[in-house]
Amino acid sequence: MKYILVIGDGMADNPVPELGGRTPLEAADKPFIDALAGKALLGSALTVPKEQVPGSDTAILSIFGCDPNQYYTGRSPLEAAGAGVQLQPGDVSYRCNMITLEEGDMPFEEKRILSHSAGSIDGETSIALVQWLFAEPEFHAAAERSGIHVEPSPSFRHIAVQRNGDIQGFVAPPPHDHLGEVIGGIRLHGNQNADALWELMRLANRKLSDHPLNAKRVQAGKKPANGIWFWAEGTAVQLPSFTQAHHVRGSVISAVPLVHGIGALVGLERIFVEGATGENDSNFEGKVAAGIEALEKGDDFICVHVEAPDEATHNGNLKEKLEAIQILSERVVKPLCSAMEARGMDYRMLLLSDHKTLMSTRGHDGDPVPFMIYDSTASQENGLPYTERSGLAGPFVDPGTRLMRILFQEETI
Repeated sequence: MKYILVIGDGMADNPVPELGGRTPLEAADKPFIDALAGKALLGSALTVPKEQVPGSDTAILSIFGCDPNQYYTGRSPLEAAGAGVQLQPGDVSYRCNMITLEEGDMPFEEKRILSHSAGSIDGETSIALVQWLFAEPEFHAAAERSGIHVEPSPSFRHIAVQRNGDIQGFVAPPPHDHLGEVIGGIRLHGNQNADALWELMRLANRKLSDHPLNAKRVQAGKKPANGIWFWAEGTAVQLPSFTQAHHVRGSVISAVPLVHGIGALVGLERIFVEGATGENDSNFEGKVAAGIEALEKGDDFICVHVEAPDEATHNGNLKEKLEAIQILSERVVKPLCSAMEARGMDYRMLLLSDHKTLMSTRGHDGDPVPFMIYDSTASQENGLPYTERSGLAGPFVDPGTRLMRILFQEETI
């Protein structure tokens, strides 16, 4: 038996007025997933403990069987592990987003945050800008005084590492939860270190605003990467072994360092696929092929993570969210299942949204999410599609850390 985990990041949602009160999962054209759901176990799961802030970090930890209340020290250390960055004792890591701030002569605190990803900036431009910024003499000196340096990543997501950083009382709101808001109301705060990093962000805005690459982006109708945002602070973390818990070996396939990091920390292999972007233009065929190859070479388990629905929602693009869900169905799940059947491999597949991401707020939500478990050897006829409503009609799994044990038939539901 092979085991497959498919995560459609942020695809679950609440009813959307533009869809006549339906959710994107209800409205999207996803015939293969719905057909599979009609023969699967459907239910809902609380993947984010009520004590935790909803996000892919806390939710995916739960999905992999790691209680966030016990193991979560911050998002950035998980991403650092995914990027191969090793934190030393006393180090603090942060996510360093390339962002778009409102342009104009107003004070820094009066600017609005327009994009948490600098308009989904491409990796090459993002790396060029962040490396230039941390090498620019005035900014470099300020960063040195704060003991902070950057580890570039080929997306809008970079990792910043600070020597002996103080995060006691430190508060850094996630930028994707505050799109369109004036940043003075969501500034980093809580201690002197937060104030120092805020001043770095102010300086970064002044330096990046005049960079020629940003001028070219504006001329091309793209959002400039005219700011950085430090958040998701945390210290090094150790997670329990997934391979020992379930007596399997496996791999994680994603475009997102966070998911690779969680996979690496629980003892799974990281598979990087060329052209995997985390958006609707990702190399989905390559991700499927990589997963099948891993199973053929002896893996018992694979995780295929698709970021696109989440990014579309953060960008406020309903059309792209619906397309992302359709892609997940027809270009990820369908070819995965077809390949398994063609090779005569029995399998169990857990498919779910890690958390809800709401079109109404463009932010995350911690409500239960629908899941389905399909067993190629034991069909469960129910005739229902994969939707939030169908999930609520089935069994409720709380805490979400139970999901993996249920997938591996180590626990009944």
